[in-house]
Amino acid sequence: MQELETDYERAVCLQNILIARATGETPRTGDYQLLRQILMEKAALKQLMPSFVRTNRDLNQFWQFIKYEFEKYQQRRDYIYKEFQPLLDMLEGKNQAPADTSISEALKSFDEAGVHAAWEKALDRRVDDPDGAITAARTLLETVCKHILDLQKVAYNSKKIEIHELYKLVAKELNLSPDQHNEAVFKQILGGCSAIISGLGTLRNRLGDAHGQGKVSAKPSPRHAELAVNLAGSMAIFLVSTWQSRQ
Repeated sequence: MQELETDYERAVCLQNILIARATGETPRTGDYQLLRQILMEKAALKQLMPSFVRTNRDLNQFWQFIKYEFEKYQQRRDYIYKEFQPLLDMLEGKNQAPADTSISEALKSFDEAGVHAAWEKALDRRVDDPDGAITAARTLLETVCKHILDLQKVAYNSKKIEIHELYKLVAKELNLSPDQHNEAVFKQILGGCSAIISGLGTLRNRLGDAHGQGKVSAKPSPRHAELAVNLAGSMAIFLVSTWQSRQ
C-alpha cells in the first residue's frame, strides 16, 4: 500500500479489490481495511464513499452483501464502478471549486504544518460538517494573521485577541488599511476585505461549533459553510501573496 501516493490511487485500488472479491477472487482483507480507514478518515471523501464501503468493515461482510445483490459478475462490476464514480470524479478535480487547488498549493508553500493544515480542515468539513467548517475558516484566517505577525516580529496578545484586531495589525504591516490609501476604489476594496474578516468572526460566533448553543439556535447549511470557507481561503491567499510580494 505504500506505493500508492494519492487518494485517487488509493480509491482505485479499493475499487479493484472489491471487484476482485465480487468476481470470485480472494484479495487480502487487510488491504481493504487499511485503504478504507485512510479514506474514511477524511470527511470530504467519506460522504462520497459508496454506502457498501461505509457499512462493510471487511471483505467477508462485503461478500455477504454483494452475492445476494447481483447474480452475474458483470452486474457486480457495473454496480461497483457506478458507485465509485462520484468519489473518483471529486479526486480528479471534477467536483472541486476552481480555487481549491491553487489556494492549497500557495498555502502549503507558505506554511504546511499550520496554515495549510487549517485550510485542509476547512475543506474537509465544508459539506459534511458545516458548523465545524465555519469554525475552521475562522481558524485559518487567525493562523495566517498570526504567522505573518510573527514573521514581521509584531507583538500581539496570543491568548486573547479578536480576529478583526489581528487583521488590523496585519493590514497595517502590509499597507492594506483603507486609511493608508488615497484612491477611492482602493479604500472601498480594502474596506470590504476588513468587513469580510469581521463578518467571518461574527459568523463563527453565531453559527460555528466553538460555542454552546441554546435550545433554539440557527443551524448553518453546506452553502453557508461553502461561503465561509471560500471567503476565508480568498482572504488567506491574498494576505499570503501580499506578504510574499513585499519580501
